[in-house]
Amino acid sequence: MRAIALALVLGLAACGRAQPTATATRDASGFPKPDRPVSPVVSARWSSEPVRDSKKEADAVMRAAGVQAGMTVADIGAGEGYYTIRLAARVGPDGRVLAEDIVPAYHDALATRVLHDKLDNVSVILGKPDDPGLPPGSFDRVFMVHMYHEMDQPYSVLWHLRPSLKPGGEIVVIDADRATDAHGTPPALLDCEFRAVGYRLVRREAMPQADGYLALYAADGARPAPKAITACQA
Repeated sequence: MRAIALALVLGLAACGRAQPTATATRDASGFPKPDRPVSPVVSARWSSEPVRDSKKEADAVMRAAGVQAGMTVADIGAGEGYYTIRLAARVGPDGRVLAEDIVPAYHDALATRVLHDKLDNVSVILGKPDDPGLPPGSFDRVFMVHMYHEMDQPYSVLWHLRPSLKPGGEIVVIDADRATDAHGTPPALLDCEFRAVGYRLVRREAMPQADGYLALYAADGARPAPKAITACQA
């Protein structure tokens, strides 16, 4: 564990130069485009479910994120539904899970799985690349697991997610500490991009069970206008 902690500290120090930049272009809605590479979506899964369960990944992540029975949670970029299924069991019959993906084939396959498994507390929706389409004031936790680096419009997505949080709600990010074009996000860059849209870092910790780190963010202050958001540079 000392080696893991040291690696995380060194990673944070190495990535500590993420700064806002005025050079990024903007989309038609006025949001800045990310001033760094974006990884392609290559699969509906991060790793096989038996392997992930052998590491007790979901248990460790949900415990660290404070997921409890009766909560309402969202799984953004849900893919094949590894977290969707386990979150449904964790929040129980009095809780709700909304699973979202922007790939129609992933959405359809997960909807079929939810129906087959009779998960009455789960809904599956098809989102858009710039807006997951979550209902306002609804979620205690919003999960983004090993997919943040694949979003080509992160500022727009984070901006649209803010109203969906309940008071005290948090966004949960799991990612690897490596470059965004290598399917990871350096922690300092992640902090900068969240901060640009009006979030504050609540806590970050090493999450070796998920081959990366966990970061929790909460809304902080007023949500900025899209054209007031400045992109970050790795």
